Amino acid sequence: MAMNKAKELVSTNSVVVFSKTYCPFCVKVKELLNQLGAKYTAVELDTEKDGSDIQSALLEWTGQRTVPNVFIGGNHIGGCDKTTGMHQEGKLVPLLADAGAVAPASASASASVSASASA
Repeated sequence: MAMNKAKELVSTNSVVVFSKTYCPFCVKVKELLNQLGAKYTAVELDTEKDGSDIQSALLEWTGQRTVPNVFIGGNHIGGCDKTTGMHQEGKLVPLLADAGAVAPASASASASVSASASA
């Protein structure tokens, strides 16, 4: 049941962050997505009735039990380090744009800002 719920959430939302409200790494990823203007669905596993079961299903599905557990365009991205690393490499915004989570115009503007900020 929990596996079906997790897979349905991922297949029906362009970006899903499986998270816990008290996790600083989850907060960091959600803040980054907010800064980029990305539309995403956060599933707070510590407040979901079946959150523990979903987390176990995510481990079985992705090999990752920790949160945040990020999916973009139906693809498993990983956790905080992987997501923020992709952004630092300039790969996150195009992925978000391809998934329809950010407008293509803001994607190029965000990429320009990221490039000039890291230069």
